[in-house]
Amino acid sequence: MGRPLKIVAAIVALLAAAGGGLAAWGLSAYIRPGPSTASITVIIERGTGIDGIARTLHRAGVLAEPLVFRLVARWASGGPLKAGEYEFAAAITPKGAIELLKSGRTVVRRLTVVEGLTVPEVMALLGRADGLSGALPPLPPEGSLLPETYHFSYGDKREHLVRRMQDAMRALVDNLWRNRSPMVPLMTPGQAVILASIVEKETAKPAERPRIAAVFLNRLKRNMRLQSDPTVVYGLTQGAGPLSRALTRADLKQPSPYNTYLIDGLPPTPIGNPGGASLEAVMRPVATEDLYFVADGSGGHVFAATLEEHNKNVAKWRQFNKTPGDGKQ
Repeated sequence: MGRPLKIVAAIVALLAAAGGGLAAWGLSAYIRPGPSTASITVIIERGTGIDGIARTLHRAGVLAEPLVFRLVARWASGGPLKAGEYEFAAAITPKGAIELLKSGRTVVRRLTVVEGLTVPEVMALLGRADGLSGALPPLPPEGSLLPETYHFSYGDKREHLVRRMQDAMRALVDNLWRNRSPMVPLMTPGQAVILASIVEKETAKPAERPRIAAVFLNRLKRNMRLQSDPTVVYGLTQGAGPLSRALTRADLKQPSPYNTYLIDGLPPTPIGNPGGASLEAVMRPVATEDLYFVADGSGGHVFAATLEEHNKNVAKWRQFNKTPGDGKQ
């Protein structure tokens, strides 16, 4: 072999050795634990390229060196890296980071809508919710949003979550209505939602809901007015929020389509968004002859089937709840 060929062979051998060393270094770096000592949540915005993702993860402390990440993510198969919010485990390797971004297993966020909130209150909650995107849609009808804990991903649209709440309420009401008690004196699912919203506002004790529902249903059967304080409050506030004071006798005389001390039957719309338990209580109430209830001073209520018995309970409540001023009692 001539001298030039020997030189070329030597160069090729050196390059092969260097290439093998580079490959070994790359493989080692690819599976080497990263620098983070705790999990790190990172948001990858839509439209971010591989280089931008590598820089973002490097700045966040997920990657010690973004070069190997960029090379493998660019040339390896297995699908594109997906945008979203991700939680990277402590000391995650570049290999693990790439696999997570290709999987699309984004962080699951939660938004809890508690029972009894009005539509304006729910929409305000959605407007403040971190991680949702887009403008709020127009106010949906009162009582059309099902209180529940909803899961969503970073960037989901507010209008889509509102639609999910409406779909969930519609499905639940339809199912309960199909399986309602034959003794329920309501004509439409809409009427059931209205009454359930009143039940929701009347008690915070789940065990009381079926009995309170039965009281109102019994009153409707006898053409008695519902005389529910929460309906009066809704008429005063139009669902914007709680009344900042106690109801007065003057409030109970204030004309309003929602003042069930003055109107017969149900108010024109729900007064909030009832939960599943209140909806079920209305459509499958307990059997009772009760027509009245009043607070018992401990967060619950005492019930009565006759006005005489009810008046005795009211007297006890007034004695317990003696307060100065012009309260409605």
